[in-house]
Amino acid sequence: MSKLEVIHENKGYIVVNKAAGLISEQSPFEELTAESQVQKHLQTSKREPYIGVIHRLDRVTSGVLIFAKKKSVLVAFNELFSSRKVQKTYWAIVHKKPAQNKETLNHFLFKNNFKKQAEIVPAHTKGAQKCSLTYRVLEQNNLGYLLEIKPKTGRFHQIRAQLAHIGLPIIGDEKYGSDQKYLALSICLHARKLTYTLVDSNDPVTYEAPAPSNKYWKFKSI
Repeated sequence: MSKLEVIHENKGYIVVNKAAGLISEQSPFEELTAESQVQKHLQTSKREPYIGVIHRLDRVTSGVLIFAKKKSVLVAFNELFSSRKVQKTYWAIVHKKPAQNKETLNHFLFKNNFKKQAEIVPAHTKGAQKCSLTYRVLEQNNLGYLLEIKPKTGRFHQIRAQLAHIGLPIIGDEKYGSDQKYLALSICLHARKLTYTLVDSNDPVTYEAPAPSNKYWKFKSI
């Protein structure tokens, strides 16, 4: 059982480093989730705490996840996300060497609900949405290449699908073509950083989540 890792907590919200393998919000089909961990943590000081799900991470992804402790805070964060005033930064490890050290990827993505998978499709495909991200290579070890990724859009499985489309599936991501083994219910994708700036402030707020502590993430700068 993974232990809740709190990055920051104040009266309005709590920031955690979600473990890969857990879904973000409570479900009748899952005994342990990131939200249930947060609830148990908050119940040590309040019997029935309010928990607002601000955003989510895929089960297989680890990293920065924020939960609101007040309805007003949930509304404020929802406005920040909807107005694209939040920048997410991810780390991913791929097995193959990228053709370029840094690149902007622009594609059209179709969410295949039957397969629960994102597909990169021609621009004229019905139901397709434009997706965009930038990546740069940070480091290399004997298992792969560490990429820093900044999505410009927030599409379903966008990072996984776009990298796989250019021949760089994330290690462990069998759904998108990886033949490299990794941990169960996990891939080498980590929500490293989340940054936002409040309307009445010029100072950005940033929260960072330490990378998973296993051999794949052994890089000099980590």
